Amino acid sequence: MTATYTFDVFSSLDGFGAAGGDWTGYWGKQGPELLDHRLAQYSEEQHLVLGATTYRAFARMLAESTEDSDVRDPWVTRMRNLPATVVSTTLEEPLDWPDATVARGDAVDVVARLKEESEVPLRSHGSLAMNRALMAAGLVDRVQVTLFPVVTGRTGLEPVFGGAADFDLELLGSRILDGRVHELVYRPTPHR
Repeated sequence: MTATYTFDVFSSLDGFGAAGGDWTGYWGKQGPELLDHRLAQYSEEQHLVLGATTYRAFARMLAESTEDSDVRDPWVTRMRNLPATVVSTTLEEPLDWPDATVARGDAVDVVARLKEESEVPLRSHGSLAMNRALMAAGLVDRVQVTLFPVVTGRTGLEPVFGGAADFDLELLGSRILDGRVHELVYRPTPHR
């Protein structure tokens, strides 16, 4: 049996994973229900998979933050303490991440191996280019999109599905958090 792989991503309504300008983290829309839900999800036993670019961004963001900043929300601290694999051809160990190892090679090969070997579910937060490639290879079992109620048409950065293949999505679950943030969980299948 293979481990389930979840591509977990935050998005604006117009499909961006981040924004420039004066937007704050979570686009300023996080609330206690979202934060508690995220902590519960990341408290489950699982293995984190990150691409090198996302790992570098997270490590830099955490290094530049203080203990009281939003960056150090309890779910982020929990995520950082999960066993993790960072797919990279350039990073060297040791990483500034408590239980992370570097896996060299193509992400498709690395994740296919992890899915076969892991006894716990796999989850990746962000890592957009890597996860688009994994979706195209049929390795993503669930896409979890946390949709924030903002449009970042002028300042949007990092299109979540920009350049992705075409997929049909089967809705597996949805919820509204804090009365405004939508979490949608889908099973992707290539569109034929």
